[in-house]
Amino acid sequence: MKKLIAASVMVLCSATAASTAARAEGQLMLYNWFEYMPQELLDKFTAETGITVTMDTFDSNEALLATLKAGKLGSYDLAVPGDYMVEILGDAGMLDTFTAEEVPNLKNVAAEWMDVPFDPGRKSSIPYQWGSTSFAVNRDIYKGAIDSTAIIFNPPAELKGKINVLDTSGETLTLASLHLGIPQCTADREQLKELNALVMEAKASWASFGSDVAKDVLVSGDAAAGMIWSGFASKARDEGAPIEYAFPKEGYIVWMDNLALLKDAPNRDSALAFLNFMLEPENAATLTNYAKYSAGVTGVEPFLEPDVANSPESNPPAGPKGVFVQACPQEVQVLYDAIWTNLKK
Repeated sequence: MKKLIAASVMVLCSATAASTAARAEGQLMLYNWFEYMPQELLDKFTAETGITVTMDTFDSNEALLATLKAGKLGSYDLAVPGDYMVEILGDAGMLDTFTAEEVPNLKNVAAEWMDVPFDPGRKSSIPYQWGSTSFAVNRDIYKGAIDSTAIIFNPPAELKGKINVLDTSGETLTLASLHLGIPQCTADREQLKELNALVMEAKASWASFGSDVAKDVLVSGDAAAGMIWSGFASKARDEGAPIEYAFPKEGYIVWMDNLALLKDAPNRDSALAFLNFMLEPENAATLTNYAKYSAGVTGVEPFLEPDVANSPESNPPAGPKGVFVQACPQEVQVLYDAIWTNLKK
């Protein structure tokens, strides 16, 4: 009798586990940047697969890393880290891997975005969107040349006290390094002192630090200039801001955000289905039309809206060089963290 009861309990537990697994496969937990996913795309995915998506948002790569380190690894299936953050997460053992058989549409990844240094061969991530980080200026307020990062770090009188800076150390300090002409991730004490002095002096001319409001402050006129992502600048123009996006001679930042499969994803099959879904050209184009960046997927062109395909933000001029933000060695990163902490006081 005890054996029969035990067997019955085992069957019941197995059935419950199977039921729980079935429900889990109908869910997807996504951790994404703000204003970076159209609801229509999530609705389409749910309609096609029956999988319901829950999405939480963050406002910087550093915030993403901090959240996962604080105990959220194992709560989310997919996240959208930038290029250098994919490398950091991978080195920290926070990413899972997948095969081409598990994500058949991996074949649609554009060749230049397939064997990337931060995820060689695309074992843990797929392209989401790529673009640039620079700055935009209100042309009703300032009509001078905007071809230099001095606009942010040594601004003209018309812009002093009216500048918003992205609240992300990786991009802000990289743009400052480009302005100075020093290497990223330098361990040279004199160069680090120079970097610290530059941003601390420039801070007096800045009105705010804000990533999620970078577009809104230019649209409202609360800022006359500001660091901004290319797609956000395009959206600001669409909303009536009289701005021009700059490609400064010292250089600007190029980045790629990626859908990355997280370690201990609670709904791994759902995550793989979403990765495959986002690599369909029409779906990738829907995201591009919404976010106004660029896809790393082939075959999107017929689905792009003309104003997106031809936007000045997505078509940089020849000359200025775009660079990726580098992932610094930990012993060097602590020095940059100290500069950023001092700057934000």
